Parts: sequence; structure tokens; C-alpha cells
Amino acid sequence: MQKRRVVILGSTGSIGTSALKVARDIPDRMEIVGLAAGTSADALALQAREFNVRNLCIFDPSKADELARALPGAQVETGEEGLCRLAQLPEADMVLISIVGTAGLRPAFAAIEAGKDLAIASKEILVMAGQIVMEKARRAGVRVLPVDSEHNAIFQCLNGNHGGPEAVSRLILTASGGPFRTWKKEDLEHVTLEQALKHPTWSMGRKITIDSATLFNKGLEMIEARWLFDVPMEKVDVIVHPQSIVHSMVEYQDGTVLAQMSSSDMCFPIQYAVTWPDRVPNSLKQLNFAEIGRLVFEAPRPDAFPALDLARRAGASSSTMAAVYNAANEVAVDAFIHGRLPFPGIWKLVEAVMNDHSPEDPCGELAPILKADQWARQRAAELIPSLSRPS
Repeated sequence: MQKRRVVILGSTGSIGTSALKVARDIPDRMEIVGLAAGTSADALALQAREFNVRNLCIFDPSKADELARALPGAQVETGEEGLCRLAQLPEADMVLISIVGTAGLRPAFAAIEAGKDLAIASKEILVMAGQIVMEKARRAGVRVLPVDSEHNAIFQCLNGNHGGPEAVSRLILTASGGPFRTWKKEDLEHVTLEQALKHPTWSMGRKITIDSATLFNKGLEMIEARWLFDVPMEKVDVIVHPQSIVHSMVEYQDGTVLAQMSSSDMCFPIQYAVTWPDRVPNSLKQLNFAEIGRLVFEAPRPDAFPALDLARRAGASSSTMAAVYNAANEVAVDAFIHGRLPFPGIWKLVEAVMNDHSPEDPCGELAPILKADQWARQRAAELIPSLSRPS
């Protein structure tokens, strides 16, 4: 049995802490050799002591001395360069990237260049630069293993498919529908931040929780799936499944549908990414079908939640539009959190920024993507005042 030596970039966030739970559960298959966090020096130090990790990165350089004092003898890196060095750690087999925002892009490229397998939980990497990342990984012989529960489910359902992408009729991503799936469209104007942060299934950070409420999270996942599994955007579909038991499905050309199911716990997809292609016993909660009773599926409501249609438009080509979709949404969510946009203003702002963008083909380069990202953030900030009041 192979033990994977793993670097976790974003170890103090929800995915990172779940990954450490997996490492505790299967110590004979997973060893932590590097850890990185944004600003949480205390939490990072505690993790490093528990797992005896000496290679660390704290993105905020002002916290480096504090971390070094807490861990004498540790190698402490900082900033983006530090993340890249950690991603190329000689003793690592795999780099798990769960950094929010664009900060995971360059470390992902660095890991690929060093021949490390990637376990990806950061949506921005594949949304913004999916074509480039997958092409680089193929050339380097590096595996890109999805950690998102939906993409990990599709990955599992595709195992054993000998027909390639052509044999796939649809990739069906499941969505919980968020807390407002039954609300009338006109009532969404009055959604409060407190209401938007009450996700019915998962406990997550504020940004991703609000993205789940707007369905932008699912839109980003559609674009990710398009690149991860090498299918055109029209083959990526979404179904609302409030119980979050079926994590996603694959429909094949013969009409057969394969689904992956488990309890709602991110440790399942993280463990499979680490132990693939093996399946390993663990202490996680198993499904009890008698308790579940029945599974519910509903069609999404694009009239009330336009994020999915906008994602189809953004992901239809290999242009900079997907980066604009992602960046404008980040600005919009931040504006909603700080009371500067109503809830429906999130998708209205994203659509307005997309309408103003002239997409270009990045031609395999990261610079045009980052340029479009910055342009979208600036344009979104300029447009917020015009959408700040309910129409």
C-alpha cells in the first residue's frame, strides 16, 4: 500500500482541517509534509506540532516571526513565492490546494512543473485557467484529482469508462438548492446576510455559503467540470437534490446513469483523492438507506437563480469570460456581505460586468487571465452604486 506524502495549502480552512481529519484517520496511507495558511499563525503552529511538520508557509509576512518563534527549527516561507516553494517540496507526492481566490494558481503551476499530483479544492484554478492547467498536467504526466464532493463523485463514476468523453451523455452535478430554493423570486430582494449564511446541509465559509445560496457555486462547478473531464459545456447539467446524499451522476450514451452517494462529509472525497485508486476503511459515518427513506430531485429555477445560465455563457469557450464571471461574483458577494448590494444584485452585477467584457483567447498564457480578473474586479466596483437599491 502506497503512503501519500501531502502538502496542504490552506490547512486552517474548512477543507484543510477536513484533510487533517483524514490524515488522523488513515495514518498508514497519508503523511503531512507541508502546511500553509493565510494569516492564522497560531492555528498553523498547532497543526505543525501535531503532525510534526517542519516545512511551513504563512502567506502574511508579518506573521512569519511569530510562527518561527512558536516552532524553532521550522522552515518558514511567506507569500506567493513561499507557497510555490512548498508546492515543489522534494519529499511531497501530492499538493492539496484549498486556497480561496487566485492565490492558488501559481502554486498549482509550480506543483505541476515539479511533477506533483494535484488535489484541487480551489475552484478558481480550474474556472480561470482550466484549459491551461489540464494541458500542463497532461504534458507533465501529473494527475489532477478533484476534492470538491461533486467533481470527486463524477471522477468516481467515470472510473472504468473505456469510451472516453464521447461515451458520456451528461455530467449531472447535484445542488442542495441552498436556503432559498422554495422562495418566490420577488422575495429574494429581501434576503438578509444572516439568512444567506444558513446553509441547509454543509458548514462552510461565508463566501462559499453565499455562493451556494445564489447557485454561483454550482455555476463555478459547471465550468470546472467542463475542463476536468474534457466535455463541452452543453454536456454539463445541474439537478437540485436537497438531501445532498447523491453527490453527482454521470449519464452515458446508452442511457445508464451512475451515481456516487455518501454521507455529507468532505472527508470522503478528500480521502478518495489521497488513496486513489484504492478504497480504504475509515471511521466516517456510513449511509443508512432505511433512515434516508427517499431521495428528492428538482429542476433548478433559472428565472429566480440566473447563475447557471451565466455560467454556461462564461464556460462555453476557452476565453477570459470565465475569469470575469468568477471575479465579478467575488466582488458582488463581498458587497452583499457589507450591505452594499441586495441579494439579487449579486447576479445582476455579474451579468453587467460580463456584458461589458470583450473576451479574448489567453493562448495558453496566465497573464491575459489575470488581466481580465483585475479588470472585472475594477468594473464590478464601479457598477455597484447603480445596483445598490432594489429595482
